[in-house]
Amino acid sequence: MIDITDAAQAKLLEVLAGKEDGERGLLVSIKGRGPGGFEHAMRFVTDEEKPEDVIVTQIGELTVYIEPEYADNLKGSAIDFLPEAGGFKIENPNPVFAWSDPISQAVQDVLTNEINPSVASHGGVVQLLEVKDNVAYIELGGGCVGCGLVDVTLKQGIEVAIKNAVPDILAIVDSTDHASGTNPYYQESKGGGPEFQPSKGGQAPASPFA
Repeated sequence: MIDITDAAQAKLLEVLAGKEDGERGLLVSIKGRGPGGFEHAMRFVTDEEKPEDVIVTQIGELTVYIEPEYADNLKGSAIDFLPEAGGFKIENPNPVFAWSDPISQAVQDVLTNEINPSVASHGGVVQLLEVKDNVAYIELGGGCVGCGLVDVTLKQGIEVAIKNAVPDILAIVDSTDHASGTNPYYQESKGGGPEFQPSKGGQAPASPFA
């Protein structure tokens, strides 16, 4: 289903050797989607921590877990480690704007054809993270992060456009950390998150599992 290069396996096994609380498997998932492609996440989890019904595969000495909902969009992907870039990279050949769920795809079409061309004028971008229980979770990027007019953009622009085009959507949730912008509108940033979140394009720091 996925491949892990020798360099990536060596680095992952090195990280795994530092774990002291039992056997762990590598959980690989998709965090979101953006103009640069899928945004991936991976972390080591114990057998008790892994989600139910995961697909289990053995790649070399590594046990890899993949949640069924991400299986199709991870098929054919390759995890590599680039020492010169100081991080991991996941190459994913699957089309980023194709969703198996028709409601998610309908929301994506609104973002692709209507909203993103509009916000691109000030360097912004809006990506769909997921649709769950008829709620669309989105993340704003570029010039939209930390913008003082983000509430206006969300309520009068994005939310109206999506609800008009996709009546099944009951609510829009902005999952953006606006405190990370140059001029943050919100003062409290979000905490938590998985141990390893490759940035857009699949890159991540050299020691994501610390």
